[in-house]
Amino acid sequence: MTRLAGMILVVGLLTGCATPPSSVPPVMLSSQASPCALEVTAEALMSRGYVVRHADASLGRLVAVFSRWPGYRVLVAVESPGTDGRLALTALRGGRPMPRTTLERLASDIALRLAECEAER
Repeated sequence: MTRLAGMILVVGLLTGCATPPSSVPPVMLSSQASPCALEVTAEALMSRGYVVRHADASLGRLVAVFSRWPGYRVLVAVESPGTDGRLALTALRGGRPMPRTTLERLASDIALRLAECEAER
C-alpha cells in the first residue's frame, strides 16, 4: 500500500515538471509599419550586433541572431507586408521566449527609424 502511494506521489511530481513554457506575446509597434519596415528593422538589428540570418520581404519575416550570445535570436514579422501594417518583435533564448522588456530599446530605435523613413517618403 505504501509502495503504491509512493509511486503515485512520484508520478504526480513528475507530471508537474512536464508543463509547457509560458508564451510571451510579441512586442507590437503601435505605429504603422511602412513598406521599408523590414529594411529599417534589419539596419537597427545590425547596428546593435545582430546578424540577419533570413529575411523575406514578400512574407514580411526576418530572423536575426546575436553574434555574441549563442542561442539568442529575434524574430520579426510584418503583418500585411508591402502595405501599412503592424510590426511584431519576439526575442528567444534557447528556443524559449524572453520577457518583453528585452526588446524595449530595440523597439524604440526601430520606431524612430520608421518615423524618419516615413518623413523621407
